[in-house]
Amino acid sequence: MKQLQDAIIERGTVLSTGVLKVDQFLNHQVDTHLMTEIGFEFARLFRDEKVTKVITIESSGIAPSFMCAHQLQTPLIFARKKKSVTMNQANVYSSRVYSFTKQEYSEVTVSKDLIKEGDRVLLIDDFLANGEAASGLINIVEQAGASVVGVGIVIEKSFQNGRKKLEERGLRIESLARIASLEQSTVTFVEEPVAQNN
Repeated sequence: MKQLQDAIIERGTVLSTGVLKVDQFLNHQVDTHLMTEIGFEFARLFRDEKVTKVITIESSGIAPSFMCAHQLQTPLIFARKKKSVTMNQANVYSSRVYSFTKQEYSEVTVSKDLIKEGDRVLLIDDFLANGEAASGLINIVEQAGASVVGVGIVIEKSFQNGRKKLEERGLRIESLARIASLEQSTVTFVEEPVAQNN
């Protein structure tokens, strides 16, 4: 997605060979126009999957997943990282997730009232690195007896093993920007194959 790639180049900051800072438009300040376009694109990609729920983890995944869910006319669920007094802990699905960026584990939870057996769930997240967040959400969906119909990622760090891990589970992955390298403080994108006109 060229608009997203341009935002990464113009407003992203490479902090190391493994960390890209995008707080100017995605995970601190939100570019609402760009998030709307991202939501449209995810909805277009997954429109035929008969999605009944969209799920993400708070908080950086909420903006793009909200726009996608709005386009698909489905509810958006965000897994909570903090326990809430309004949630009965006996009535939640939970999974332990490791954050590459924060270098810590957190317990993410979703109320059992929100995902039901037979739901067709689309997972949306801001980054794909080692696949830990996605795996945690998939675990929650499976606990509910629902199925994951696909994984939409805003920015994929293709030099890490997240895609491979998810594809080995038979999942469809759609990433809007795939980064091949952050070496020498430069963002290099994966070259996408060009469709041939016959």
